[in-house]
Amino acid sequence: MKLGELEIFGDHQRSNWVRLRTLVVLRWFAIVGQIIAIGVAAFYFDLQFHVVLAIAAVATSVIANLISTVFSAENRRLSEREATMMLTFDLLQLGLLLYLTGGLNNPFALLLLAPVTIAATFLHLRSTISLGGLTILIVTLLWQWNLPLLTLSGTVLVMPPIFLFGFWISLLTGVLFLSIYARQVTTEMHAMSDALVATQLALSREQKLTDLGGVVAATAHELGTPLATIKLTSSELMDELQHDEALLEDARLIRDQADRCRDILTSMGRAGKDDLQLRHVPLETVVKEAAEPHVDRGKEVRFKTAPWQDNDPRHPIVRRRPEIIHGLRNLIQNAVDFAQTAVDIEMTWSDSVILVRIEDDGPGFPASIIGRIGDPFVRRKRVSLTSAQRPEYEGMGLGLFIAKTLLERSGAKLSFANMGPSSTGGAIVVAEWNRSDIEQSTKTPLGANQQFDTLGLQPS
Repeated sequence: MKLGELEIFGDHQRSNWVRLRTLVVLRWFAIVGQIIAIGVAAFYFDLQFHVVLAIAAVATSVIANLISTVFSAENRRLSEREATMMLTFDLLQLGLLLYLTGGLNNPFALLLLAPVTIAATFLHLRSTISLGGLTILIVTLLWQWNLPLLTLSGTVLVMPPIFLFGFWISLLTGVLFLSIYARQVTTEMHAMSDALVATQLALSREQKLTDLGGVVAATAHELGTPLATIKLTSSELMDELQHDEALLEDARLIRDQADRCRDILTSMGRAGKDDLQLRHVPLETVVKEAAEPHVDRGKEVRFKTAPWQDNDPRHPIVRRRPEIIHGLRNLIQNAVDFAQTAVDIEMTWSDSVILVRIEDDGPGFPASIIGRIGDPFVRRKRVSLTSAQRPEYEGMGLGLFIAKTLLERSGAKLSFANMGPSSTGGAIVVAEWNRSDIEQSTKTPLGANQQFDTLGLQPS
């Protein structure tokens, strides 16, 4: 999977995220709260205001909810326009209710922040800005114009001008801050969710390829004997049919096709082996398998294998896990893509640690994003390459995120750096494991080989 192959959830992908039922239920809660607030204010605190008009304002929300429930399926996903209209109605209804009950002198004016905050989580940026602007307009109008709240004795309940001004400023600040905050958090959540789905798909694909390789290898093994028999028999027939050119040609064709079947099965079986003995291979074998798709792409890929210390010459025998292969493959692909001439892959180990170090002689990672490498959907590339030089890249992040996630799942710790200062040197990626996390114990029996369902590619 190419780096940046999936884009971050943009505005064009935010539609149809919310069910009608969700907004209807939220509105019912608001209606109940408004009725309770009106009842307490009118009958407990004996506040004087237009109770009938206030109840009429609440009734509009009740009617709107009933219409939405009766004429639309509650599990229907709202379109962008429908969701915007519902939130706009809620803003206007709440603004009217506040106008009838003291404007910004009413502490419940804080609830004006709710619709725009909700909008920021799933509406397009344009719709969110529109609702934010409408909220600011309503708050400003309520600051200047409203019907006052009166006590039973006729005293007007009004805040001092300085407090009223401060409340107005705080509401404007809340509209901006909460909408930006909610939108940013929601965007990052969905970006991470999307990247994790891509990671799971990549791992699933690698696992299926590994299992398929095992099935093919087992098939090649099972068909080896009958193919050899066919070849031997056809060779004997050729010796006996020297006098009949037509039959001789048929026998020669049988032998050639048997050879072809053997070659095809051998080629298909290179991807993997299902024999449990071959599930545990030298570290160098795993790394070279991961690098295999990229060794013939015009850049020299050099391998170096050596222990840290001479007193630990034993080469690690590691578990051949799909997440390790796919993760290293993504890192090697990234290095080959940006290398000028060569990529060096060094495998080294000690008594307790295994390291795989991947270096390229390219421009290195930009200093501005090196601290964010491994996060999904980092937009900038290492350098300002022109589209003609790297036309396949529009952003960086998903490939390295997948690699980092898969390798960390296997117990690895990844670090990213440049060989030179800033972004003038080649890039370095180091993956470090504890030997006990990926190395196969020589004392543990492997057990019987697993059989695979050739259709489902799952262990039977």
